[in-house]
Amino acid sequence: MAQLIIRRIGLAIPTLLVVSFLVFMAVHLAPSDPVETKLGEKATAEQRTEMRHHYGLDQPLLIQYFRYLGGLLHGDLGESFKLEKSVSEIIAIKFPVTAQLAITALLFSMAVGLPAGAIAAYFHNSWFDRTTMAFVVALVSVPSIVLGPLLILGVAVRLRWLPTSGWESPASTILPTLALGSRSAALVARFMRSSLLDTLRQDYIRTAIAKGLSRPQAVLRHGIKNALLPVLTILGTNFGALLTGSFVVETLFHVPGIGDISIESIRYRDYPIVQGMAILVATIYVLVNLGVDLLYNAVDPRLREQSGA
Repeated sequence: MAQLIIRRIGLAIPTLLVVSFLVFMAVHLAPSDPVETKLGEKATAEQRTEMRHHYGLDQPLLIQYFRYLGGLLHGDLGESFKLEKSVSEIIAIKFPVTAQLAITALLFSMAVGLPAGAIAAYFHNSWFDRTTMAFVVALVSVPSIVLGPLLILGVAVRLRWLPTSGWESPASTILPTLALGSRSAALVARFMRSSLLDTLRQDYIRTAIAKGLSRPQAVLRHGIKNALLPVLTILGTNFGALLTGSFVVETLFHVPGIGDISIESIRYRDYPIVQGMAILVATIYVLVNLGVDLLYNAVDPRLREQSGA
């Protein structure tokens, strides 16, 4: 297990370096100037020069990048142009809200998708299976940027059951969670159904039934556990997707997380915040994939033997 962790970390470091370089260059080569955006047209040449010097924007791009990379290695993500605060401080305030939204959406997708996919597989070709798959296709086809406004108009505006925005009360978290987690729930249900169908066709399931277990017992004792292994990858990938998908949902529902401030920072060309958020999401992706690999090895003894754990 230790060797696996070291190997994955060894792969993660160059990945994050490449991400930091690409994000830095993409942001700095984008059209428009953050100095002009912040100071406006009435600013003097001296004011513009002073701001460029203060933030190091008067240096060549590669020098700016290596200075930024040096700060990253010391945990310094820079200072926001617009808010004039440390990016680390902004993340510490905003990220817990985004993490709560993503985790809530992930739990919702698991609570709905896993049992729905398992029941659909157990009753293969039944009315429940066909109905579930119809809903899955519909939800997978509708992105959160479309589902969110539909939920606001239908549930919040017309029916007035829930608040249209915010994150202050339990009721205000329901619509953002549904908007963010519905597509993920559909994906989990589809993969759970497919995985369990493959598992139910295996010889050991037939052997367990032949030895006296009922079909439900064989599914619960042997089928579900083995069918969950491929689904773990989907859950891990989904969590990273939920974090990035929360950017749109947070904007739609005015949730005070990193998505809302990231989109605003793109508008104002606030380089440090955009870079910091991109590196944060990339790091979380790497850590989640590492966690999924470790969980795979903990659950599947064949992988433990291959990795030497």
